[in-house]
Order: sequence, then C-alpha cells, then structure tokens
Amino acid sequence: MFKALQQLGSYMILMGRTFGRPERWRMFFKQYAKELEQLGVNSIGIVLLISFFIGAVICIQIKLNIQSAWMPRFTTGFVTREIMLLEFSSSIMCLILAGKVGSNIASELGTMRVTQQIDALEIMGVNSANFLIMPKIAALVSFIPVLVSISIFAGILGAYATAWFGGIINAEDLTYGLQYSFTEWFVWCGIIKSFFFAFIIASVSSFFGYTVEGGSIAVGKASTDAVVCSSILILFSDLFLTQLLTK
Repeated sequence: MFKALQQLGSYMILMGRTFGRPERWRMFFKQYAKELEQLGVNSIGIVLLISFFIGAVICIQIKLNIQSAWMPRFTTGFVTREIMLLEFSSSIMCLILAGKVGSNIASELGTMRVTQQIDALEIMGVNSANFLIMPKIAALVSFIPVLVSISIFAGILGAYATAWFGGIINAEDLTYGLQYSFTEWFVWCGIIKSFFFAFIIASVSSFFGYTVEGGSIAVGKASTDAVVCSSILILFSDLFLTQLLTK
C-alpha cells in the first residue's frame, strides 16, 4: 500500500513537471509531429486489421447464436453496431493499443534513462519531462479519436464482408440493422472515453519508462508494468465513464 501511494505521488510530481510551458515551441511541435507519426499513424494498420476481423466475427457469432425465428432479421446488424460503438472501438481497441503503444513509450524512455540521455538533458538545463513526455501525451490524445473512427468503419466493413462474401446475412437486413434506432451520442461516448484512455496510456507508460532504475532488465520490467497498469486503469475508468455517459 505504501509503495502504491509512493508511486502515485511520484506520478503526480512527474505530471506537474510535464505540463508546463515548453521552452521552445518550435522544438515542441517538431517532437509532436514525430510522436504523431510514431504513435498514431503507425498504429492505423493494426487498428484496421483487428477491427475488420472482429467486426466480421461479431456479426457471425450474433447471427449463429442469438438470432432466431422469434427475433427480427436485422438484429444481427443492430447488435454488431452497438458493440462496435459502445465498447470495442473505444475500450477494447485502447487495451490493444496499450500493449503496442504503451510498451513502445516505456521502453524508449527507459532506454534513454539507463543510457543517461535524460540525465544529459537535465545537465543542459532542459526540462526533460516536458520535452520528452508532453509531446507523446499530446500526440496520442489528439490522434486517438481518428483511430476510434477508423476502428468503427473497419468493423462495419468487416460485418459487410460476411454478407457479401460469406453469405451469413442478407446485406439489406444488415444495413437496416445498422441504421435502426441509431443514437449519435453513442459515437461521442466512444470518442470521449478514448481521450481519457489515451491520456492513461501515454502518461502511465511514460512514468514507468522515465523512472526506470537499473539496466536493460529493468527496462523490460518497466515496459511490462506499464502495459499491465495502463490496462487495469483503462478497465476501471471504462466502468466509471460508461456509467457516467450513458445515464
């Protein structure tokens, strides 16, 4: 318990150092553009691939296990849409990104710490937390809604693939189900939740990487701890935010 409180205090102190005014805005935007490509743009491929196949699998499972003669034929499309909008494209996708992006951030900063690159920045009078961490948080928070939108689109495309090529469901019934009783607020719920999840991934992973002590083994442990801690916090915040946003 004491160790957890100590880590929480260290995290708050680090975030206080991170969210300051950049000393040179030109360098900040240069770092921001670099992180935007590395953390955001490079994640589009895995988001497209996973979302496409998950959308197809959800559609097949709903059709085979839930729909019956007592239920409307459009139920498959309706349930697929609700799952993609409310949970998968925001919460589950961010859990997947916590593994990819979070481990990347923690290992990068951890390597910089053990090779004394961060110490060199401090000696030169640079606020290393602000210089290294703030662009990562800003890039991930600003790009995550794009990844959520891409995930929703790819999931629905995967559902259509089961209709066009698999013959699991009629395309007209799927379209009607996707449009039936559509609530625009559910899209915004996913985007709002993703902002919080992106901040958790970037800040927690940065904390574990930035505070590494030891050698290469410690960097690997910090990367694992960052993914585990980020995933747990995402699940807890998902429970709270879902209750808050869908009342």
